[in-house]
Amino acid sequence: MSALRTGATRVARRARPTALRTQRRTHASGHGHDEHHHAAGADEPLGAAFYVAVGAIPAAYLLYSISRPNHDGQNGFVGKLIQQYSNLSEEWETRNALRTAAFEQAAQDKHLLYNAPRNRHIDLKFPEGHFHQGGPFNVPAGHNINLDHVVEHYRNKHLDEEERKAKKAVALAA
Repeated sequence: MSALRTGATRVARRARPTALRTQRRTHASGHGHDEHHHAAGADEPLGAAFYVAVGAIPAAYLLYSISRPNHDGQNGFVGKLIQQYSNLSEEWETRNALRTAAFEQAAQDKHLLYNAPRNRHIDLKFPEGHFHQGGPFNVPAGHNINLDHVVEHYRNKHLDEEERKAKKAVALAA
């Protein structure tokens, strides 16, 4: 079967006409464009560049005339705009100065609050409850010890610690 198939394809290839293939052309002259080429139309527009160039002359003269001072010696339109924005910059200067003063005052207040002396009293509502297991209620008579000297000891210890911290902070600041 395969021998018949290959023979049939060879015959079909030979029977196909080879003259139907067209040649590829690389330039436009072979397509007949030369005969139909026309000149540019007579109503071609000038373009945007021409109008920009022509419009620049009166625009420059207008800008020059409004930038010059008046006959009275006062500023023209452009001078008034510049004066207006310079006044605006003075307002901004005063606003910025007020804001800077407010920020500096806030910084001073912050340092004042951070460096204020602390309350050295430690409020122990029930000192016995802190040193004993259990609360001060339902304690039989004679089982509760007077802990005032213990509270005073730890209060003094706390004051000494705070004094040591203050000395260390002063030494670091210096």
